[in-house]
Amino acid sequence: MQQSMTGYGRNERTSQNLLIKTEIKALNSKFLDFSPRVPKELQSMEAEIRSIVTEMLKRGKIMLSIELENADSSNLDVQIDELKFKAYYEKFSALTKEVADDSTELVKLALQAPDVVKQQEIDPEKLPIKEIRESLKEAIKQCISFRKQEGDALQIKLADYIANIRDGLLKIAEFDESRSENIRSRLQKNLDEIKDRVQVDENRFEQELIFYLERLDISEEKVRLRQHLDYFDEVLKNEKDAGKKLGFISQEIGREINTIGSKANHAEIQRTVVNMKDELEKIKEQSLNIL
Repeated sequence: MQQSMTGYGRNERTSQNLLIKTEIKALNSKFLDFSPRVPKELQSMEAEIRSIVTEMLKRGKIMLSIELENADSSNLDVQIDELKFKAYYEKFSALTKEVADDSTELVKLALQAPDVVKQQEIDPEKLPIKEIRESLKEAIKQCISFRKQEGDALQIKLADYIANIRDGLLKIAEFDESRSENIRSRLQKNLDEIKDRVQVDENRFEQELIFYLERLDISEEKVRLRQHLDYFDEVLKNEKDAGKKLGFISQEIGREINTIGSKANHAEIQRTVVNMKDELEKIKEQSLNIL
């Protein structure tokens, strides 16, 4: 069962008159790239938060947001700095007169100015640490569930791409059966055409022909490619968090496909190799999204 590195999770809960909002997003990355955004009251928990995220999500670009709000607005202690409010209001009024504007939003602008409205700060000593921790873990569990759903779809795609390469290998095997004989016949025909004009050493010709055919032989490449395809399927089905390993195997698959193409000297085989390379590029792209 593979997991995608793309995921999303969210959790909200209330504890001790405090609303805890936790949101986590995950994207693909070679390593763990963790970007937390937490209120200052939770700075002492940052090491623990990082440890939980690392253990549960392992890898990816992880963006975490935790917000703490007072759940009961009726008990919310809001303070307004009247001196700053009046100062901002008078300044905004003077500016509107200078530009001949009749804006009616001056009160709103003054209230939104820095340090005019102050809310009661949350006491770090009274934070429901256990609930905050559980909210984080629940959001991560949702993210993992999302990753698994995406991983199922990716696993099907990758298996299909490998099957397409395997089909291409079968086609190459069919073409390869007659390829050597066709090359031998073509060279013999060319030799027969010049026999009357050139003295030919038949033994030397046979040796050179064998050497030439050996250079074009792709038997070993076909065997190794089949083994790599089997190994890819095995890892995809049976190993967890195999994104990096699948990437390494796909490199080996590409090496054998390229060698077959360079040795082919056969139009249909080379056309099939191009299609196989196209499928392999899809594999490489999708493997980057596997955890």
